[in-house]
Parts: sequence; structure tokens; C-alpha cells
Amino acid sequence: MIEVEVQNETHQTQERLRFASVPRIGEGIRLREPDGCWASYDVLDVWYQKAEFGDVWMPYLHVCMTPDEQPAAAPQPAPPFFAEPRSPAWGEEEVPPFTG
Repeated sequence: MIEVEVQNETHQTQERLRFASVPRIGEGIRLREPDGCWASYDVLDVWYQKAEFGDVWMPYLHVCMTPDEQPAAAPQPAPPFFAEPRSPAWGEEEVPPFTG
């Protein structure tokens, strides 16, 4: 097993995980979210740094949540029924509706 430091761009966290092999750039991995659910992440960058002990090079991953996994933006509430009518923008002209 290879111990890899994973730097999560989405949650701005760092943690050490063990892999059977170091994932490559562009590959997807599954990580557990802070809420306990699993989500897909894309590997953005892989690099190696010399460890503080001996002649050992430690792998690092930089990951970001896959766009399809990111939560959708909350829907904007509809304006209230009694909202004031907006004034026409420059270039718009008021045209009466055609009712037949």
C-alpha cells in the first residue's frame, strides 16, 4: 500500500489515504464527504516530494469534485405577486398585448 496525501480543492482539506497504486491525472476516485456520503473526484495534479526521512519520495494528489457530483445551486424564490413592475430598460418599448 502506498500512503498518499490528498489535497481536496472542493473542501480545502488535506488527509493521508492508502492506495494500491497512485492515481494518474484525469482519473476519477471516490472519497467520503464530511457528511458521510461518497462522491466522485477528479485528480487534477500528481507530484512527488522528498520525505524528511531517508531517500523516499512521497506522492501528493490534488483533487476536485467532479462537476456532475457538485450540488445544484438552490433555486431562486419567485418574486412576490405584488412586486412592483420594473421600468423598461433602454431600447425596450412598451407594446400592448395582442388579444385577437
